[in-house]
Amino acid sequence: MTKGIIQLCYRKIIDASSEKAWDKYVFEDTWMEFFMQAQTYTQNGKYNTFQEISDNVPAAKGMTYVVSTAAINYIRQLKDIVPDVANVYGKLCLPFKHFKFEIIHSDVRDKASHKVAIYFYTEPITWIDTLDGKLLLAYGDQREALKCGQEVETEMISLQPYLNISSVILSSPAVRQKEDNLISSSENSPL
Repeated sequence: MTKGIIQLCYRKIIDASSEKAWDKYVFEDTWMEFFMQAQTYTQNGKYNTFQEISDNVPAAKGMTYVVSTAAINYIRQLKDIVPDVANVYGKLCLPFKHFKFEIIHSDVRDKASHKVAIYFYTEPITWIDTLDGKLLLAYGDQREALKCGQEVETEMISLQPYLNISSVILSSPAVRQKEDNLISSSENSPL
């Protein structure tokens, strides 16, 4: 009946071309934090890009974390709802509990080259089916409720770039076959 339990991940890329106000604030503040951290780690100006600093300054290994702190309050403003991923009604609906921050590229000499990504991870959700390029989902593990024929609230979310199934627990065909055999044998057994 269901495909399994999945966790979705949405990768939001933010750079100089981002147009939404929230994205621009994250861009500006993470750029400023990167710029300040880069000056701290390379006071002689020997390294300019994030990659150069990371590769050559051992103390800079935590730089991504420090730069991510500039985005924390903006992420809190999302109220645990993944940005940009809407249901078929156009409503943002996908809750997240965890995120990961990544500096894709940055250069102290060129603010326009600054590019970051934020990965938003959902809690496990029930993947019921895929219909016409849309995921039919129910929040939490609803496999038992669906198996018992109970009504379950669902969402339909369109597949889109940067939305990924990051983990999956598929319903095992062997388990389904065993359940089917149990049902048919109990139906045929005289009580």
